[in-house]
Amino acid sequence: MVKIGITYIKGSVPGFENFGNLPTDFVNSQGLVNGNRASDELDVLIIPGGTIVESEDYKKNLKKEITQMNKDGKPIIGICAGFQLLSNKVDIGRNSPNPIIKEGLGLINVEFSPLISSDRVKAKIYDNSFITKNIKDYITGFHCHTYGKIKGDAKPIFYSQIQRMNYGNVNKNNEYNIFSGAVNDDGNVVGTLIHNILDENPAIVRNLLDYIDIENPEDIYIKNKEFKKKLNREIGIKTNIKISSRKKFKIPRFLMIGSNGSDSGKTFILTGLAGSIRKKGYKVGLLKIGPDARDLVPGLYLTKGTMEEYNSIKIGNLGWSDFKTSIEKIKNSDYDIILIEGVMSILTGVLNQITPYSSVEIAISSNVPILLISSVNKGGIESAAVEITSHVNLIKKMGGNVKGIILNKIYNQDIFNNVIHYIKNNTNISNIQSIEKQKLTKRGNTPEIEIKYDEFSKKAFETIENSLNVDEIISMAEPVKFNKYLNFQELQEKFNR
Repeated sequence: MVKIGITYIKGSVPGFENFGNLPTDFVNSQGLVNGNRASDELDVLIIPGGTIVESEDYKKNLKKEITQMNKDGKPIIGICAGFQLLSNKVDIGRNSPNPIIKEGLGLINVEFSPLISSDRVKAKIYDNSFITKNIKDYITGFHCHTYGKIKGDAKPIFYSQIQRMNYGNVNKNNEYNIFSGAVNDDGNVVGTLIHNILDENPAIVRNLLDYIDIENPEDIYIKNKEFKKKLNREIGIKTNIKISSRKKFKIPRFLMIGSNGSDSGKTFILTGLAGSIRKKGYKVGLLKIGPDARDLVPGLYLTKGTMEEYNSIKIGNLGWSDFKTSIEKIKNSDYDIILIEGVMSILTGVLNQITPYSSVEIAISSNVPILLISSVNKGGIESAAVEITSHVNLIKKMGGNVKGIILNKIYNQDIFNNVIHYIKNNTNISNIQSIEKQKLTKRGNTPEIEIKYDEFSKKAFETIENSLNVDEIISMAEPVKFNKYLNFQELQEKFNR
């Protein structure tokens, strides 16, 4: 029986893709597969994306086993962070005055430094590896990385066409090619920044199977089904937090996590809610308004969910899929609750003449219920109460459906208890909850500085479990259907009314 392993270590996202439905076995941080050495047990190793380099859960023995598989000539495929682990070194010092260098295994002669990309991409192929052999067409997939600038002498296998990097368009032609895949000198170790290469490109899967001399992979696919059952038994990686028996809604229910400004904690709260709701037995889907799908990954780390083509919702020309298409596709899936993370303030972009260009427009277009967040760290609890009240009433006037409020980063519970009456009396919103200020100052817990999925997600999950009534939040979610495309004049009139 052919065995295709995938590393199951902190910071990795083995559920982020299906990997061609090929993985059959888990490889732990000690380099063991079912108690045996990976190099003895496995025919192929896949190292998935995530924050593997930052989280540093790859022990000495795992590195030894990966190195031994390379010496044995066995195929190794590293995707995104997996590619980084196979490289010489990675500079993870984004927003740092000095480089912060993490050493890789040195199996592919490249090094990485910061470059953000979260595009759907097509990539030009170089016939330099066993997975790209005889493929003449472009392949497709997506980028979702923070450290994507590659330098080195390794033979290229992919160059990706991207439209945006580091939060901006790349040029006037809105297209740019970046080095996104390489192979080692012996040809058996490949790395790529492109996620979904095994799910969207059957020719690559066929090449891999040919390389290990498999004509009929049916046994692999059967074993993969058991692999996925095991994968979905716990929240996150190595947490021992078990998922309850399956609960299911007949029709998927939606809830938008919006805010009255950036730095409100949307990603943190969405991540914790995703894990907490998944723990209860519901299958949780995650969507992101706008192009930065990276915000969803900590939540997907907890739920073991896959990143789909419809997860990034377009506003203007930014994102992957228009909302109508996204909700139709996800409604036909087996998700129970879909959480949608807004972008910036829920109102940001609403007066841009391109529609939709804001989170509130997405919500209004399908009457998606809204859980609105306000952070109190800038103007205090009292100011946050006044501001969130103003936002709720304007959103209602525009046709939005606000179901609940969270005041985040609360530093004084007595003051919060006093402002609840003001908010209720001026909005008629009864479900108002709070989260105390969390200590997230060290590197690894702040997405814009450096994020370690294991630490950030664990903190988010624990905070939500200890702070919020999650059952009440679940009750806010409702079935939706796309109603209409809004026009600028209509929005402007309601905004100014």
